[in-house]
Amino acid sequence: MAFDYAVVLTGSIATGKSSVSKIFTSFGFVMIDADKIAHQILDEQHQKIAQLFGADLIKNNKVDRKALGDIVFTDPAKRKVLEVLLHPLIYDEIERQASEQDRFKKPYIIDIPLFFEGGRYPIERSLVVYATKEQQLKRLMQRDGYNEEDARKRIETQIDVDEKRKRATYIIDNTGDLEQLQQECERVKEEIKGDFLSPSRQGRSFSD
Repeated sequence: MAFDYAVVLTGSIATGKSSVSKIFTSFGFVMIDADKIAHQILDEQHQKIAQLFGADLIKNNKVDRKALGDIVFTDPAKRKVLEVLLHPLIYDEIERQASEQDRFKKPYIIDIPLFFEGGRYPIERSLVVYATKEQQLKRLMQRDGYNEEDARKRIETQIDVDEKRKRATYIIDNTGDLEQLQQECERVKEEIKGDFLSPSRQGRSFSD
């Protein structure tokens, strides 16, 4: 069964998932990136995207993701149309890669930003990267150049980060500096290793 050794990395927009992903990769964890898979599939589906949202979104057989995002973040109906097209294809590819990793019988990370929102993946353990709503807003405006109104709209399309923290198996607090973040990642790494070496998983191995 796929996902037996998976830990989902999630959070909310601009909480610092990319930084955590880099740190866990440096620890030796295999990372399956749902966003990268989604971008690849989005471009593969460029003809369908042109039919649904307009040919002006396509340049050199690639989708202008920012322009598409401006459409779907302001129109829930159009966002649903996009999700119906992409999500089954994304799921199939993530499941395929996860099945390959499960054969090694050690934990790996799947970065799924909308894990709780989608409710599609039968994965037991989740790692939530936490930052305050004020930090999310500030980081998103600085990172992507959105004004405050547009940044808030994007944040509000997701489940509140405090609710995600309540649902998490593991929590990484990213409200401080990079040194604190590194320490948080070290702590959670040891928790994950301990869980996968628990008596219920005797005979299953994990190595850095």
